[in-house]
Amino acid sequence: MPDSQKFGHPFIPNSAPKARERALKEIGIKDVEDIYATIPPELRFKDKLDLPKPFLSEVALRRHVEGIISKNKSAHEYLNFLGAGTWQHYVPAVCDEIANRGEFLTAYGGGPYGDPGKLQALFESQSMLGEMLGMEAVAAPTYDWSAAVASALLMACRLSGRREVLVPENMSGERHAQIWNFVRPHTAVTKVKMDAATGRLDVKDLKAKVSDKTAGVYFENPTYLGTIETEADAIVAAAHEKGALAIAGVDPITLGVLAPPSAYGADVAVGDYQTLGIHMYGGGGLGGFMACADDPKLVHGLSTYLISVGDGQAKGERVFGYTEFHRTHYETRAVAVDYTGTTQWLWGIIGGVYLALLGPHGIRELGEGVMQRSRYAATVLGDLDGVRSPRLEGPFFKEFVVNFDGRKKTAAQVNKALLDRKIFGGLDLSKEFPSLGQSALYCVTEVHTKDDIDTLASALKEVLK
Repeated sequence: MPDSQKFGHPFIPNSAPKARERALKEIGIKDVEDIYATIPPELRFKDKLDLPKPFLSEVALRRHVEGIISKNKSAHEYLNFLGAGTWQHYVPAVCDEIANRGEFLTAYGGGPYGDPGKLQALFESQSMLGEMLGMEAVAAPTYDWSAAVASALLMACRLSGRREVLVPENMSGERHAQIWNFVRPHTAVTKVKMDAATGRLDVKDLKAKVSDKTAGVYFENPTYLGTIETEADAIVAAAHEKGALAIAGVDPITLGVLAPPSAYGADVAVGDYQTLGIHMYGGGGLGGFMACADDPKLVHGLSTYLISVGDGQAKGERVFGYTEFHRTHYETRAVAVDYTGTTQWLWGIIGGVYLALLGPHGIRELGEGVMQRSRYAATVLGDLDGVRSPRLEGPFFKEFVVNFDGRKKTAAQVNKALLDRKIFGGLDLSKEFPSLGQSALYCVTEVHTKDDIDTLASALKEVLK
């Protein structure tokens, strides 16, 4: 027996010699190495990994890990104006309280048998989200916004039998990469140009590219660059004219001040729960959603779980369960072309807590406050010598592009100097959108005060000297 198998590691279950022997005997093998016998020898690593000695003390291990973590600088320590897909919004204490309750924390995914309360919580959450979107059917959460887009595009292909989808140039490179890798094996992916002045979708280019071969047209409102898509109805009309589905990506926290996707005729709405009472979690805390009208064709095209409510056996009793489970990608397993999440169910529940806490008036007040703050920030930064803010024309929500070409500074140089002043600047867009020059995407939400914004402006003034 190798030396590594002669002792039990305190952090590895069943590593004690006797426990290991019982496990090996149960599965009918004599050595752990037999488990890997089917792997060809030429593919196996034969040397020893250059690893440090293991920590056998929990205290020492904790101290080591905390030492690594302490090197990170979080948005709670620094002033943060970075968004671009994961945003710093205020998280009410009750959201954390519910998220950490055992009955939800340990029941975020899996079957409904031992935790029926999870299904009711998700049903309530999705009902509120559906009311905001103006759509009756909201599927259970998937991994993130990008996964929801990919699933919606594949849904459009299945329903239409077509093999071409159109996506906007003005979305994040990461989202495009996810869609490209996920959808491209099944359908062609074509980009629609963005308007250089506004950053919105170029409707003329869309009309030139959409055809009777197009299964779906995807666009975002607001766009990745923060601009509000004022021609959303024209985008939807262009898609429908050629028989394609119109898929709108929306940030749900905007729906107190912006029209819902149903108002401009979108067939499917997708987005992320992250802005609804969920921390950034180092870029995580993401959970995508898909929604559509109560149209049997569309509802049956959704590939993930649907939770419905019905009458129970007792009078006045209500029950919650999965609807038409056979049409889900979970049921098709290895041959499924879509996928879902598990932790994301917890985020779906927390999104419901957040929406119930704020209510319709609270969501509207929040949206108005965000727009006021971001407009003030864009104006103050635009007053700085040589700074163009906002870089793009038209209305925007919480995010806006700031250009530094007039000061002969790169966005990377500006961000580095701001970081020295304990400020996270905007996302450097120079590589992702070279047509915008040395620009950065700044984010302002309800967590920012006037003093915070003035501090940023003062710091930028020093940096740009």
